[in-house]
Amino acid sequence: MTITNHSLKIKTLLASSVAAAVLVASGAALADYPERPITLIVPWAAGGGTDATARTIARALEEELDQNVNVVNRTGGSGVVGHTAMVNAKPDGYTLGLATGEVNMMHWQGLTNLTYEDFTPIAQINYDFPGIQVAADSPYASLEELLDAIRTEPKGTFTASGTGQGGVWHLAFAGFLMDQNIPADQVTWIPSEGAAPAMVELVSGGIDIVPSSVPEARSMMEAGRVKSFAVMSPERIPSFPDTPTTNELIDSSYQVGEWRGIAGPKGMDPEIVATLEAALEAAYNSDTYQEFMDQQGFGTEWRNAEEFGQLMQEMDSVFGEIVEQVGLAN
Repeated sequence: MTITNHSLKIKTLLASSVAAAVLVASGAALADYPERPITLIVPWAAGGGTDATARTIARALEEELDQNVNVVNRTGGSGVVGHTAMVNAKPDGYTLGLATGEVNMMHWQGLTNLTYEDFTPIAQINYDFPGIQVAADSPYASLEELLDAIRTEPKGTFTASGTGQGGVWHLAFAGFLMDQNIPADQVTWIPSEGAAPAMVELVSGGIDIVPSSVPEARSMMEAGRVKSFAVMSPERIPSFPDTPTTNELIDSSYQVGEWRGIAGPKGMDPEIVATLEAALEAAYNSDTYQEFMDQQGFGTEWRNAEEFGQLMQEMDSVFGEIVEQVGLAN
C-alpha cells in the first residue's frame, strides 16, 4: 500500500512537471512572437490605394515588431480570392491580411460564403468616404441641383460608375440615394475596373457621376476637368478643404464608405492578437504611416480589435439592406 501511494505521488509529480514545462514552453513561444517574417495578404492589385495603404502600414509595423512583413497580392473574384486566402491560413499570426469592406458585401451577392465571422479582427487603420464627382462642364452647379434632377427625371436618365457592379462605391452611392428618399436603382450603374477609368468616361461625357473617394479624383480635379460637389464624411478632408460635406449642404448624416483593417483567420491566440494590436497602434500613429496617408488624402481611422469587430458586424447589416434594395441580393 505504501509502495503504491509512493508510485502515485511520483506519477503526480511527473505529470505536474510535464504540464509546467508545457506552459513555460508555450509562454516562451508567445513571448518570442514573432520569430519569423509575417505575410500580409492584399486582396487587390498592386499599385492601387489598398495596396499602397498595406505596404505603408507593413513598413511601419516592421519597425515595431523587428520582423519583415511581406506584402503579397492575391487578386481575383472582386476580392474573394484574397479574402479566402486570409481565412484559410493557419491561425498562428504569421499570415494576416488587409481586409476591406467587401467582406460585408460579397456574401450578400452570392459571390462567397465568407462573412466577417470567419475573421479575427485585429485593428482598423483606414476609412475612405465617397465623394460625389461630376465633370467640370456639368449642367448642374451644386449637389442640390443634381439630386433634384435625379429625383424628378425618369429612372435610368443618369449614369454613374467608379467600381464594379455591387462594389463599394456603387453600394455607398445607392445607400445615399436611399437616404435621400430616392430609389436605390434610380441611377444606372455602369461597371468599371475602378475610379481611374471611370474618371476618363466622366470627362468624355460617357457617364454623369463618379461617387468614388475624393483622392481618386485628385488628378482630374487639379487639371480642372472634374469638380467634387461633396464628400459623405463627418468632417471635411484636410487635403481637400474646399470640398464640403453632405451634412453641410443637405443636412445628411449618411456616412457609408470603405473600411480597411488588419485581420487574420478565425481562431487566433488572444495573446498574439494583443501583441499585434499594440504594434499596429504604434505603427498607425507613426510618422511613416500618418504622413503618407495625409499626402495621399486617404482617411485614417483607428479601431482596436474589439471595436473593429463591432464595425464589421454593424456594416454587414447596412450593406445587406443596400444590396437587397439595389436588386443584387442572391
